[in-house]
Amino acid sequence: MEDVYKLVEAESANMEEEEEDPECNSLHQPLLKRNRTLSSSPLAIVGAKVSYIESLDYEINENDLFKQDWRSRSKVQVLQYIFLKWLLAFLVGLLTGGIATLINLAVENITGYKLLAVVKYIEQGRYLMGFVYMAGANFLLTLVAAVLVVCFAPTAAGPGIPEIKAYLNGVDTPNMFGATTLFVKIIGSIGAVSAGLDLGKEGPLVHIGSCIASLLGQGGPDNYRIRWRWLRYFNNDRDRRDLITCGSSSGVCAAFRAPVGGVLFALEEVATWWRSALLWRTFFSTAVVVVVLRAVMEYCKSGNCGLFGKGGLIMFDVSGVSVRYRLVDIVPVAVIGVLGGLLGSLYNYVLHQVLKVYNVINKKGKLHKLLLSLSVSIFTSVCLYGLPFLAKCRPCDSSLADSTCPTNGRDGNFKQFNCPDGYYNDLATLLLTTNDDAVRNIFSINTSSEFNVFSLVVFFALYCILGLITFGIAVPSGLFLPIILMGSAYGRLLGLAMGPYTHIDQGLYAVLGAASLMAGSMRMTVSLCVIFLELTNNLLLLPITMLVLLIAKTVGDCFNPSIYEIILELKGLPFLDAHPEPWMRNITVGELADVKPAVVTLNGIEKVRNIVEVLKNTTHNGFPVVDCGVTPPTGSPNGATELHGLILRAHLILALKKKWFQQERRRTEEWEVREKFSSIDLAERGATIEEVTVTKDEMEMYVDLHPLTNTTPYTVVESMSVAKAMVLFRQVGLRHMLILPKYQAAGVSPVVGILTRQDLIAHNILSAFPHLERSKGSKKGN
Repeated sequence: MEDVYKLVEAESANMEEEEEDPECNSLHQPLLKRNRTLSSSPLAIVGAKVSYIESLDYEINENDLFKQDWRSRSKVQVLQYIFLKWLLAFLVGLLTGGIATLINLAVENITGYKLLAVVKYIEQGRYLMGFVYMAGANFLLTLVAAVLVVCFAPTAAGPGIPEIKAYLNGVDTPNMFGATTLFVKIIGSIGAVSAGLDLGKEGPLVHIGSCIASLLGQGGPDNYRIRWRWLRYFNNDRDRRDLITCGSSSGVCAAFRAPVGGVLFALEEVATWWRSALLWRTFFSTAVVVVVLRAVMEYCKSGNCGLFGKGGLIMFDVSGVSVRYRLVDIVPVAVIGVLGGLLGSLYNYVLHQVLKVYNVINKKGKLHKLLLSLSVSIFTSVCLYGLPFLAKCRPCDSSLADSTCPTNGRDGNFKQFNCPDGYYNDLATLLLTTNDDAVRNIFSINTSSEFNVFSLVVFFALYCILGLITFGIAVPSGLFLPIILMGSAYGRLLGLAMGPYTHIDQGLYAVLGAASLMAGSMRMTVSLCVIFLELTNNLLLLPITMLVLLIAKTVGDCFNPSIYEIILELKGLPFLDAHPEPWMRNITVGELADVKPAVVTLNGIEKVRNIVEVLKNTTHNGFPVVDCGVTPPTGSPNGATELHGLILRAHLILALKKKWFQQERRRTEEWEVREKFSSIDLAERGATIEEVTVTKDEMEMYVDLHPLTNTTPYTVVESMSVAKAMVLFRQVGLRHMLILPKYQAAGVSPVVGILTRQDLIAHNILSAFPHLERSKGSKKGN
């Protein structure tokens, strides 16, 4: 990993690299300055590093070698391929569950011993020493997480979910799923969560599951890859996409112990392409995760896991209360939904601005990133330790046992903190604990008098501030838990306000508040509903949870996109949305081709010199292959120009490296191709033209491109609207789409142009067609 990150600014025609931090733009500019032409070189921020972005080859490359390999597969090999798919899905679930267990055990024990030491100082009346110990421990844990991220794996910063969404959409995110990223994500998550920062391990677990899946699919890290013959089946982007989908669903399942919710999360939030076979494998992976978690929980009941007890693997169980509601209760439930939509959209907007401010702060490099992370850690420690002193001590309910109220351990619903015997501090119960225990306490049922209004208002205000300033620092972080904490606070406040006018328990109001804010910010409905049902273990919550989620999402959609879409746009990742803009129907793909540079074509049998010049002078990753003077089946006295297909840049470089040269211009035989190439060779990526050495004599030789050419590329007619082409491009998972002329005249090229992902991004189109920018506002209602 480079020590100095490079910010690459796109100027009018050239790309210049500058040794600047990637997050160094003014508040009113996008994170990346882009070339305002349709063919701009794609750049994006992956984690915290600027990288060149390319698309993935989800399309099946049907060249002669692929057809030969497919025809030669026996039934045993086909069954082996299917078996290996299920085996890898099993391993993804097994390893994700094991690592999630490791993270939970580490967090529970580190945080537990830290809090026990702090409580000991408090019991002795040594409050200052308690603060110094707590702040110092949090500072060191944050320092470890931040140093690992900043110095070794910038792509491990944040939750990783936006990059996973982009990858499954067809965007290659470099170094996002490497072994170093996986290691830093695991250790960094343990350090950041144990430090008491307002972040969760849920988002990082999704990234961890995806990293495991990617590494298994490719046989390990790039430098130490296992090249077993059976792994050749998965040496392609399509199968790796399916594995990463299994990994993301396993991560959600490991975070919430919600197998069905994990599958639905992958379907609703991260996956662009889906089919029934993938549904079964993702469900199988999440089932394995649940078995692993259950086995660990049973083992830990005997006290073999240190302080691990009611940690993140245990559900926030609210099944012990009877859910009774009448028609009048629909009103406060609807109010919670509206509040969730309004506050969720407001949270998205403010967080958007905070991230821009952080980009300015981080302008000077690594040291400032570390200082920002450590400053947030110190501020968090001051608030968590100091604010409980503002709350008044409350007497314990006489119906509670002495062992229940007050408590002095690391968990419990009635923490004594600085109060005398028989009294507890309700704000310390929420703040001086782990985030998981804070959620469990505020979700607690049959505790209508446990928390007063002042403590809940302080808790809500504090976590709003911490949630905004913590996300974006250089540590692995998730958004789920901070949003749950904020939402549960105002949900419980509304439950207090309703008092005797409602039949719904205050703990259930907290659950509904958390669900509403998540829907208002993340804009998920079905998966969130199932996750909360699996979290709370109460099916009777289903009707009102559905109502809250639908209202919150509808209200939030009226103001801005989801938080993950905002982050995708900030990072510059070229994500293709499911719904094209209405104004895209007013422009055709032929018009897009007109404002692009002329398409570069190659002959079916091409001179080596021409291939080398094309590769050195262009950055295109695909080239149409045409044959001139071909006699069509109907007969033509003058011959015709045939579009043979599309050849990838990687395959051209492979032909040059393999010295696939001929003295004369002729088509090769099938046996010649099989002797020189294999399907494994065609799956290799990453080679550059600079690595190829060609002599002067070889420059005058010829290369037969026909065996390496994809003979069935996706094509569209130049009269097709951009909106329709974008839907096709996204749903099929293409990297290139050829534009053909509506009328084929003699002597005219059979290809008008090539559409790529960058050509279909809305702001790129608007930069090439300024009149659409002025008129799109009036077209939105169409």
